[in-house]
Amino acid sequence: MVEKASVSENESKQVKKVDEAASEAAPAEAGAATQSQESAAPESAQAPQAPQARRQPRRQKPAASEAKASKVEPESKASKKLFGKYALDGIVITDQSLAKYMTSPNKEYPNIFGRRKYNSYYTTHISIIERFVNKLMRGGTGRKIGGTVIRTEGRLQGKKIKVMHIVEDAFDIIYERTKQNPLQVFVSAIEHSVPIEDTTRVRYGGITYNVAVDISSTRRINVTLKNLALAAITKAFQNKKKLSDSIADEIILAASGSPESYAIKKKAEMTRMARSAR
Repeated sequence: MVEKASVSENESKQVKKVDEAASEAAPAEAGAATQSQESAAPESAQAPQAPQARRQPRRQKPAASEAKASKVEPESKASKKLFGKYALDGIVITDQSLAKYMTSPNKEYPNIFGRRKYNSYYTTHISIIERFVNKLMRGGTGRKIGGTVIRTEGRLQGKKIKVMHIVEDAFDIIYERTKQNPLQVFVSAIEHSVPIEDTTRVRYGGITYNVAVDISSTRRINVTLKNLALAAITKAFQNKKKLSDSIADEIILAASGSPESYAIKKKAEMTRMARSAR
């Protein structure tokens, strides 16, 4: 009996020791677990993340003044000047039937280089200054005008830049004499010199006679430019007067409606013949 009691006491002591060891090991294990969690947390926090696209900062809208300055706008007519001297805007055309066909230049030295010559009504796209320059580029008339027959060797044929500088000198002379915009004076000269009627020949029953007809606005301007150019060439032919001076004289006379102008005389002649052929 004594031996059994001692054995049971020993077993109870061993059980207590095991319980105490387990109770002591539990906090240690809990502390180790917390330490492992704490050590694992920084590792997860320090783990390399996937690279993200760097977001670019939003561009701020420029101010209204900066936007206007940066925007390239086409050069207006107000900023351009004919030959770099005379304003292209503010030209008044009193005859509205000619306004559509009197194209004002949009360059300092108007020249389209014949780009539209194969298009219909291409002359409506050419400025009146360039059309007048084209009329001056001729070698001679080959017929009697003003009592003389003009036959030259074509000193101005194909020399458009040279003729354009001659017209520029003529416009300078017009400005010195009239103190007005030479382009406005030139437009007034055309308006005073354009014919209204013309005559054509009709053959009927073996008899040819003239009939009065109306002419289009395009032809009216073409005839006037031709008369102005011929008047300038005639006055400068075999004469010490320069071509620029004769052009200025004819334009000023035609703009004032003077009967001494060759273009005005041709207009009166065409009107008289048409009136008699009615």
